[in-house]
Amino acid sequence: MIVCKFGGTSVADAAAIRRTADIIRGRVDKQPVVVVSALAGATNALLGAAEQAATGHLVAAITAIEALRNRHMAVIADLLGDDAAALEIAADTSVMFDELAHLAEALSVLGHVTERSLDAISSMGEQLSAPIITAAFVRAGIDAVFVDSRLVMITDATFGRAEPLPDSIAAACRDHLAPIVRDGKVPVLGGYYGQTTTGVTTTLGRGGSDYSASLLGAALEADAIEIWTDVDGMLTADPRVVDGAKLIEHIRFDEAAELASFGAKVLHPNTIAPAVRRGIPVFVFNSLNPSGKGTRITFDAPRLPVRAIAGKANVVIVKVRSPRMLATPGALRAIFEVFERNRTSVDVVATSEVSVSLTVDDDQHLDSVVGQLREFGDVGVERGRAIVAIVGAGLGESSPTMAQALVALGDVRLHMVSLSASGINLTLIVDGDELKPVMRRLHASFFGAPAK
Repeated sequence: MIVCKFGGTSVADAAAIRRTADIIRGRVDKQPVVVVSALAGATNALLGAAEQAATGHLVAAITAIEALRNRHMAVIADLLGDDAAALEIAADTSVMFDELAHLAEALSVLGHVTERSLDAISSMGEQLSAPIITAAFVRAGIDAVFVDSRLVMITDATFGRAEPLPDSIAAACRDHLAPIVRDGKVPVLGGYYGQTTTGVTTTLGRGGSDYSASLLGAALEADAIEIWTDVDGMLTADPRVVDGAKLIEHIRFDEAAELASFGAKVLHPNTIAPAVRRGIPVFVFNSLNPSGKGTRITFDAPRLPVRAIAGKANVVIVKVRSPRMLATPGALRAIFEVFERNRTSVDVVATSEVSVSLTVDDDQHLDSVVGQLREFGDVGVERGRAIVAIVGAGLGESSPTMAQALVALGDVRLHMVSLSASGINLTLIVDGDELKPVMRRLHASFFGAPAK
């Protein structure tokens, strides 16, 4: 059994969905379970409509919903024509859009949105796409069956970023998915969303479709998990930044997780954690180039000093300085508790006897964080910074490699430098406008300059 996840660009329109059907038709003998995203851009459109409705712009919200309705109806017509099956799918789709319009009207009356209401609305993207894709598969000769993800993706009630319940998911997969696969059929589910044990719809947060695939793969003890996207696999750098970025054909789990956490767009940081725990290989393929080699993610890839360069913009440095921190037990713990209370995650940390510097990339609650940190001492905030991460499983064992990285930077100012505890990631904090030049310098140093 394999789990195949197709992102929004892989199901963006009728042509993309046909390509996806061709890919699955060639994998039927591997007993695929298929997880799909919403049509490209649909989730953002739904969230935008919810925000418009809640802020008093109901007409704009309804207009956006109708535009999305027309887009889905056009895809149905293109894929399925006008036979009875197509008319049934179109009718069901129309009912869901009517429900969306009613939800927008309710938000307009209430005048605000909650995480729970956003989950109800944003999950509609996958609820709409999955039945359409299932019908397209059937039209293409695949014995596909739509399965509502809420039957198997059981979570807690942390709306907006629900926490999956692995034991419940495994039991639900045995009940609802395994029998379908044993019957030689192909289950098709929407990623990203699930429900609580009491039946309330939740979402796993952005990037949740990849996470759904990994969770289902772990629950089903799949032989492999395939992530189908619009690039040839994981690369040595972002090709939009670095000309000549190279395909990584084989990479370790820990390296892939680091790259995802520090800016690589191919995988969501949570994606491979369930696969890691089960030792299930993950493959990244390009649905526009299905014959490509892709990237294989396993435990046993060779250990290299540098596997890739990643970067993340719009980073904020928070600095806390106080002589009282010197030899004070629990000082760091108390500082981190401030971030925890304010639901703000920290990326990079550097400490001295009397100070600590941290980076965050979500400043939604930063004012509250800074106010509470002032109880410990002087607090400084530096915006407009960027993270550049040099990732390689053998990095910590190679001092010459780290020296090479610093030499490549030349006179670029470094605000923080940190080697991860595992020695897999050398993180550099630079000015925001230096992000792309630094990534290019480092890539040229370790992988060679791009061909002219």
